[in-house]
Amino acid sequence: MTQLSLLHSLSPFSSLSRFSITPPPRFSLPSFSIRAMTSHIVGYPRIGPKRELKFALESFWEGKSSAEELKQVAADLRFSIWKQMAEVGIKYIPSNTFSYYDHVLDTTAMLGAVPPRYGWNGGEIGFDVYFSMARGNASVPAMEMTKWFDTNYHYIVPELGPDVKFSYASRKAVEEYKEAKALGLDTVPVLIGPLSYLLLSKPAKDVDKSFSLLSLVEKIVPIYKEVVAELKAAGATWIQFDEPSLVLDLEALQLQTFTNAYSELESSFSGVNILIETYFADVPIQTYKALTSLKNVAGFGFDLVRGTRTLNFLKSGFPSDKYLFAGVVDGRNIWANDLAASLCILQVLEGIVGKDKVVVSTSCSLLHTAVDLVNETRLDKEIKSWLAFAAQKVVEVNALARALVGQKDQAFFASNATSHASRRSSPRVRNENVQRAVVALKDSDHRRATSVSARLAAQQKKLNLPILPTTTIGSFPQTIGLRKVRREYKAKKITEYDYVNAMKEEISKVVKLQEELGIDVLVHGEPERNDMVEYFGEQLSGFAFTVNGWVQSYGSRCVKPPIIYGDVSRPRAMTVFWSSTAQSMTRRPMKGMLTGPVTILNWSFVRNDQNRHETCYQIALAIRDEVEDLERAGINIIQIDEAALREGLPLRKSEQPFYLEWAVQSFRITNCGVKNTTQIHTHMCYSNFNDIINAIINMDADVITIENSRSDEKLLSVFHEGVKYEAGIGPGVYDIHSPRIPSTEELADRINKMLAVLDNRVLWINPDCGLKTRKYCEVEPALRNMVAAAKLIRTQLASSN
Repeated sequence: MTQLSLLHSLSPFSSLSRFSITPPPRFSLPSFSIRAMTSHIVGYPRIGPKRELKFALESFWEGKSSAEELKQVAADLRFSIWKQMAEVGIKYIPSNTFSYYDHVLDTTAMLGAVPPRYGWNGGEIGFDVYFSMARGNASVPAMEMTKWFDTNYHYIVPELGPDVKFSYASRKAVEEYKEAKALGLDTVPVLIGPLSYLLLSKPAKDVDKSFSLLSLVEKIVPIYKEVVAELKAAGATWIQFDEPSLVLDLEALQLQTFTNAYSELESSFSGVNILIETYFADVPIQTYKALTSLKNVAGFGFDLVRGTRTLNFLKSGFPSDKYLFAGVVDGRNIWANDLAASLCILQVLEGIVGKDKVVVSTSCSLLHTAVDLVNETRLDKEIKSWLAFAAQKVVEVNALARALVGQKDQAFFASNATSHASRRSSPRVRNENVQRAVVALKDSDHRRATSVSARLAAQQKKLNLPILPTTTIGSFPQTIGLRKVRREYKAKKITEYDYVNAMKEEISKVVKLQEELGIDVLVHGEPERNDMVEYFGEQLSGFAFTVNGWVQSYGSRCVKPPIIYGDVSRPRAMTVFWSSTAQSMTRRPMKGMLTGPVTILNWSFVRNDQNRHETCYQIALAIRDEVEDLERAGINIIQIDEAALREGLPLRKSEQPFYLEWAVQSFRITNCGVKNTTQIHTHMCYSNFNDIINAIINMDADVITIENSRSDEKLLSVFHEGVKYEAGIGPGVYDIHSPRIPSTEELADRINKMLAVLDNRVLWINPDCGLKTRKYCEVEPALRNMVAAAKLIRTQLASSN
């Protein structure tokens, strides 16, 4: 079978059932006769092509299916993934990249680093403890969740201290290797390396400030040795250690810790090939030297897509006895690889490191791309020809590996060249009016004319809000019935009239609930929105959309990123009708709800034929048009969410100032022309914001609501350190990603902690994030307690004056 026919063949997932009970058969690997080609995949999406894992997880959490049924769905998914790679011809197939929730949490389970509050008393960690750490339970909160480097994937942050009793508590890596071997596959087990694990962790609560997480390396290395020993005993010939932290600007102690850890592990590496994989950026030159100097390591993996300087480092020297795993196929985006260009790079690499030493690979795990393009019916033929999802990228890797050893599929390469030529010449990609508008932006910093303190005074005069005003972030629960109405409208099973009436009825219900709860600034609940980015992208030019282009964000939560293929503009108003309708139902202020340009950019698959900041400016101009229309319609508070601003921050410090400059300017472009009396809000969540607080202040929003409670109020520490924030601010008072309902007393205590560092005249009271994923039986009591806590503190403040 040719690579072209493989690319367009039936998806290997097509027969995947939800709760299969038939054990999969063994299968045989394809054989190739000429010089051995070597191909490798760093990792693969675990959710399934139609979100099979999501539905199985949620069914299990709701008590509708058993643990055994969940495990069977997981086994079916793993089998399908391995089968696909084997049939394509991939040599180094990863295992242990599947996870029921998060691969960092899996490592925490492997090391037995369970925080005491979950009541684990040793032994193998089961679903009860595992999912309590991920989601919390009725009595204890979940562990913190934050962004995985500069991606939209969220990981569960390990909580470590000097008293943690590490133990080998999960044999998942070994079990999955054995599972694959029983099917006839010798896979490459993947482990998060010890340095990255520690750098991704945080000190446990109440740990002395002098405690260093790196001091724990001596305690966790023995467990890694046990895992390696068991994998070797099971027959593993390669083991992959993922060390993405090596692309960061490491301090001397951090780099020394890495060297010490692998020196200590060296004795256990005898008899097995070790691959150390890096990704998401260049490895700094000093780190590159330390990495490639390691003994008893067989290969090193580098991201050659985002790592633009790596090729120069390789030219300066690479160990002659090591394998180079060359990440030339982009694991972060969905554009088809330029096969001819990649083959040229690989041939250059062969000249540097030697023939038979280059392994063709992905730049990082394919976790960050959609699963399979085969069953996409919404994309037109032209745009579809420009794309490659995870399944297609596997085929690209194999095609490059074959071409490198003289087995080039001429038809496949010709088809690929035709697709790239089509994209370059398509009239759909470029809009001269949009290009000119962006050029015209460069003569202004787009700041509002007056200071934030002057604006807040004018806004308070108009809005007359109480101190500690309460609000929510935007979305309300999306019920099964609500989603059914949206689906039926898209499928043209109901009329527009019926759809609009159903949405109005839902908005009315949400408005009345907020009024009954006593919330001060209302939202319409966003019943008409499927996703905070997709909803806007569907109404902007230059965007394309998929049916099943799902990507895991965290746990069972998946997003369907839009594809930005061309210049962006707004043909018509997008939200004005719904916001105006909601405002007509109440005398209280109603927020207009928009997604900001940086978040739309960072949560989309972005075109790679122009600079990202140019695309962001285009989106900013489109959102500016919407802001001005909302203001004209009488909406006095407009929230422009920038949940993903921190997420796009480059990993290397030298590249961060330029990003923050254009990201902040993009936000300011959206609202620089509104009146002083129009209050501009923004919202951010689930990232570490303390190191970019000055950029946040520079955004010049009137009010910012920001995630705080799940991260143990880490945000408040920046204000303890003396940062002055004159605008309104609402650090979240409770975590919406947990089903747990906080009490009034707990919420009041959180508010008092905030008042210790923030003036009551600027403090807002709100949840961490939107309520879309929660149920009304959780939302109503939580919001009721939140409002009660705000009123309690108001009374206390009044009596103390």
